[in-house]
Amino acid sequence: MSDHQSNNINALGLSRRALLAGASSGVSTLAFAAATPARAAIVNTDFRNLPPYGNVTLPAGVRARLIPNVNGLTVNILEAGFETPGRPLVLLLHGFPNLAYSWRKVMPALAAAGYYAIAPDCRGFGRTTGWDDAFDADPLPFLAVNMLRDQIALVYALGYRKTAMMVGHDQGSLMAGLGALIRPDMFPRLTLIGGGFGGTPSFPFNTANGAPVPTIQKPTLMPSTPSSIRRDDIIRTTGPARKPTRT
Repeated sequence: MSDHQSNNINALGLSRRALLAGASSGVSTLAFAAATPARAAIVNTDFRNLPPYGNVTLPAGVRARLIPNVNGLTVNILEAGFETPGRPLVLLLHGFPNLAYSWRKVMPALAAAGYYAIAPDCRGFGRTTGWDDAFDADPLPFLAVNMLRDQIALVYALGYRKTAMMVGHDQGSLMAGLGALIRPDMFPRLTLIGGGFGGTPSFPFNTANGAPVPTIQKPTLMPSTPSSIRRDDIIRTTGPARKPTRT
């Protein structure tokens, strides 16, 4: 190595040992990146070889349909009351780990009452495609606000600007609650089933003017140290250990 190169290295504050270690690390990183498989492709499953959605168990008057170009997704929906255009729209949002199929027995009653009822397979569920199913996929598209955006795009795709009611169950309750809060013009009526909506997160109020900062109570945890688990409790729960049998 020339004196000029050595001076440049010293100017950077690197020793020859550090330089060689860094170069070695860079080469191994490149090798690891080359050996690492790419993320899974965006889910675009071909369902033509699968049985019909619901496998012929859907009630009369309820059908499945794919709606493309919905916030980047092709959304699978169940719908009832579709025979008459212009009916008031009722949007049914399932929970975890359910599907649009969960609403199949409710939808004929809504249609009989004069509504157009739809139930989508939400992002990440059922036969809705266009989302990344990789283990290390970007989690941002699965935030509740973006999943609500899926529903807004779906309502627009179906030719509506307003729903008569939005119903949320479990995970769907969070989306439905946010919908009524963020877009009351589109979601003026709300029904929550099997889960509530606690509202938006609050921040301490007026603390700049001397108001006390609320204290956050820490949850009480069960003792988890090995000394807190008695051998008698394990035997009483699982039975005595058995010797493995040879075959």
